[in-house]
Amino acid sequence: MRPYPPIAEHGLIGDLQTCALVSSEGVLNWFCSPRFDSPSIFAGLLDDSRGGYFAITADPVRIPPGEPPDNVDVITRQLYLADTAVLITRFLTPEGVGEVIDFMPVREPHTPTDRHQVVRVIRVVRGTVRFVLECRPRFDYGRAPHDLTCDGDTARFDGPGVTAHLQALGPVALEADGTDVRAAVTLAEGERAAVLLTVCDAGTAAPPPVSPGEMAEEFDAVRAFWHGWIGHCTYRGRWQQMVNRSAITLKLMTYAPTGAPIAAATMGLPEQEGGERNWDYRYTWVRDASLSVRAMRDLGFTEEAHAFRSWLIQRLRDGGAPNGEPLQIMYRVDGDPYVSEEVLDHLEGWRGSVPVRAGNGAADQLQMDIYGEAVYALSQGGGQAGDVVGFDDWQRCAALLDWLCENWDRPDEGIWETRAGRKDFTYSRLMCWVALDRGIRQATANARPGNLTRWTATRDAILEQVMTLGWSVERQAFVQEYDSSILDASLLLMPLAGFISSKDPRWLSTLDAMDAELVSDSLVYRYDPEASPDGLAGSEGTFSLCTFLYVYALARAGRVHQARYAFDKMLTYANHVGLFAEEVGLTGEQLGNFPQAFTHLALITAALALDSELDRAASVP
Repeated sequence: MRPYPPIAEHGLIGDLQTCALVSSEGVLNWFCSPRFDSPSIFAGLLDDSRGGYFAITADPVRIPPGEPPDNVDVITRQLYLADTAVLITRFLTPEGVGEVIDFMPVREPHTPTDRHQVVRVIRVVRGTVRFVLECRPRFDYGRAPHDLTCDGDTARFDGPGVTAHLQALGPVALEADGTDVRAAVTLAEGERAAVLLTVCDAGTAAPPPVSPGEMAEEFDAVRAFWHGWIGHCTYRGRWQQMVNRSAITLKLMTYAPTGAPIAAATMGLPEQEGGERNWDYRYTWVRDASLSVRAMRDLGFTEEAHAFRSWLIQRLRDGGAPNGEPLQIMYRVDGDPYVSEEVLDHLEGWRGSVPVRAGNGAADQLQMDIYGEAVYALSQGGGQAGDVVGFDDWQRCAALLDWLCENWDRPDEGIWETRAGRKDFTYSRLMCWVALDRGIRQATANARPGNLTRWTATRDAILEQVMTLGWSVERQAFVQEYDSSILDASLLLMPLAGFISSKDPRWLSTLDAMDAELVSDSLVYRYDPEASPDGLAGSEGTFSLCTFLYVYALARAGRVHQARYAFDKMLTYANHVGLFAEEVGLTGEQLGNFPQAFTHLALITAALALDSELDRAASVP
């Protein structure tokens, strides 16, 4: 069991209210309950000795950090059961081949519950394999002690406000190891065992014993759930396997009771190993979630798009954010706007990357682009007047647009949440234009009342300002902030938003400028921190969202062969089960929180555009 495995060496399982990461060595080292944003129960990913983990390994060999695993006599492989969130870790040993099958049952996902279960099935498919189990929870991000009660078949871990019940099925004898649990079991071909970890509020009775037959029914039910869900996907293009995996990943990171997607499953994973850019992404960003609406809708998942729009409308009904703005950039999954940031200085951090932050201090930043993304999301309802936005809610949207006419021309912290002061970011102005443009379209299409004259005049004024101040004659490109020469990959969204034609000369020269400065072997940096200081030390990798947006822009610009090559190369950076983190490092390693929703929604967007352009090119004689 390797301390601090690479970020990418994990698969994701979940039940649509919380999730867990399991390493390719069979170690569950990230799990929060009862929600994505709850304190961790296992956080070995952030501290190998104090974070806690739940390992099921075959003849484990402890490998010191930095030592190559040349002498390891157990080979592991990991895969998903096709088109599901059921994760299989295979152990190839000299004596036989064994598997651990991990999943979380999806039971009444739309009802918030304190009870969440991780099922770990152990089986041998060839020969004989000896498995070793270690369950070492560390409650409240590793800050809280716990008590243990163990009787061989079951164990109960009592932490502050939380109880974890462990039940063993088959020939697994649980043994106390201090306040933790160990077990060893040897299985022959065709034999199996299982352990169920059920987490619930403190004092909750243990779940009833589960029989092998009931366990088989649970497996069949979760497989049927995911097959039934992905069966609604309308995509039949060239990259169906990757698109399906991205869609399942986005679904796994959506809190079903409210329809709110989180930005990533984790917190504290670094954008640079050993650096300070370690953020908590377990919240709902208006920007990220709004852009996911179109991706999910374009795949046929209208229910998910509708659920998020309903969540977003509720934020407008709430009457404004604590910072005095109509909306806040991020919320908890239940809509709570209070997302205070604290440093967990008792945690070592992934490979020494500190500080480890819980919560996110960027929540009270001013980011004007969110209004464009919000109205964009609300306009993705198929154009029906009665869709989500009824008359009362339309009045709230109209009031938001009236407010935006007064407030759009302000410096802000921008899409990348820099901590170096407010600036006149071009992208922020672009998305204010989007808000007014989509609002005008909705009012016109659905005969809704609004000050169309004022909205139109403001929209046009923004466009003229961006074309003047956001355009660098020297660079022949749109730039990050007004009156500068700094490029910014966020502007790859310009044609997608409809602000400019994909083949406009200004846009093509901007694309050329980005290609020369921000693109490295088809991978795209967000911006150059040396040219545009962001208030943080260190550097970062290329931003995977931007790489997929680059593919989209190339495809729509008619550079189809270049786009396809870039897309195919980017897919090689996916991990072994098709997941992407936030960034890609210099030598191809994945960096940042994992998996990241932004990356997967952009993959979907790029695949759809590239399919469309390839089909169009093939139809031309």
